[in-house]
Parts: sequence; C-alpha cells; structure tokens
Amino acid sequence: MYLHLGQDTILRTREILGIFDLDTATLSKHTRDFLARAEKQGRVVNVTDELPKSFIVTQGQDSWVYITQISAATLKKRSGARRQLSEL
Repeated sequence: MYLHLGQDTILRTREILGIFDLDTATLSKHTRDFLARAEKQGRVVNVTDELPKSFIVTQGQDSWVYITQISAATLKKRSGARRQLSEL
C-alpha cells in the first residue's frame, strides 16, 4: 500500500518507521538533534511550501525524513494504520 504525502510524493507504507506531529515531537531535544543530523546528511525531503505539520521517518538502508503540511492524524488515516501514532 502507498501513502500520499502531498504534491507528487508517495511512500510505501511498509517503509514508514514513524509519523510524527512537528509541534509535539520537536519539544524533545533528542528529536531536534535527530532532525538536525538528518538535514546535515542531506536526508530531509521537504514536501511542502506551506507551514509543515508533521514529519515521516522511513526505515531501511537509506533512512529519510519527509516533512509535509498534512497532519499526522490525517496521514495515519490515509495509511489505514490501526495502531496508535506512537506505535508506528
């Protein structure tokens, strides 16, 4: 199954490690450090020109961070996930 992140970007749902709300997740210094490291390594894809609301982390050999204007709750619904956001 695939998940549309906005504009022309889609991901396979099996590649998604987590979907996170930017407002709450970035309260943690560890998350901010993780995002800064990913940006420095060139592993961040900004899917939006608008105010970002969430970010998606993919798993695998080439882990990427996708930043999107779509809320984490909406992405969870689109993915068909039955687990809590914190469990993704």
